[in-house]
Amino acid sequence: MNYQKNLFNKNAKNNMKIILKNTVIFLLGFSLLLLSSTSFSSDIEKEKRWASQITDSLMDGEAVFLNDGTNNFLSLDMPAEKKSDVGVLVMHGIGLHPDWPQVVNPLRVGLSEAGWHTLSLQMPVLKNSATGQDYLPLMKDVAPRIEAAINYLKKAGMKKIILVAHSLGAQMASYYLANISDKETPIIAYIAIGMGSSNSELLKKITLPVFDIYGSEDLKGVIKSAQDRVKASTNNKAYQQKKIEGANHFFDDKNGKLLEIVTEYIKSL
Repeated sequence: MNYQKNLFNKNAKNNMKIILKNTVIFLLGFSLLLLSSTSFSSDIEKEKRWASQITDSLMDGEAVFLNDGTNNFLSLDMPAEKKSDVGVLVMHGIGLHPDWPQVVNPLRVGLSEAGWHTLSLQMPVLKNSATGQDYLPLMKDVAPRIEAAINYLKKAGMKKIILVAHSLGAQMASYYLANISDKETPIIAYIAIGMGSSNSELLKKITLPVFDIYGSEDLKGVIKSAQDRVKASTNNKAYQQKKIEGANHFFDDKNGKLLEIVTEYIKSL
């Protein structure tokens, strides 16, 4: 009788352990599901705040809202004064917006004045404290925005498109280009500014012309990974790298020089 009782208790304990284990697995899975639908998506309210501030004070170009299949997002459209069939997509850095005064605005305005139709995109953003690592789950949201922008420019008559991306925007652009076929895109070149180490593996898969620009006073990760980016692009004969002396990550006091170098490169294509 005692043997049967002990056996029953033992089985009951084992069953309870199994139930608890399954419950924990379920709760973890459910938590991940919640995270995937909330934390791992762009902060749309922040995007709306950016959009409101920008449209109220926009000096150059026109605000247009594109749709990525799920949400409308802000883009700043600035056709060239002279007719051109080349469009430039501009992508900002971590947590910023399409008219950021450093790098982004000087390029979107300056390149338009130089003769190319520019479209600066609002990329997915998170709260200000988010790190680059926090943005990794948002990479899935990059392609729909770039493709919406490409379609917009194609309707405007653009036959060739150049990507110009800064900082985290460069990682987003690298991720996009590493996962598409060159034969299926009107993108003819990629200008990356302030690329970090996370781009190295992605560059191995990119065969389009790449112009890798960084500053001598850039972020440590950007400077230290410069040679890794060169090695990763060994098989890409159209890869170039340029270091701008005295420039930091946001090219403070060097935005004019950056525009000059980018303009010369596009003219050479």
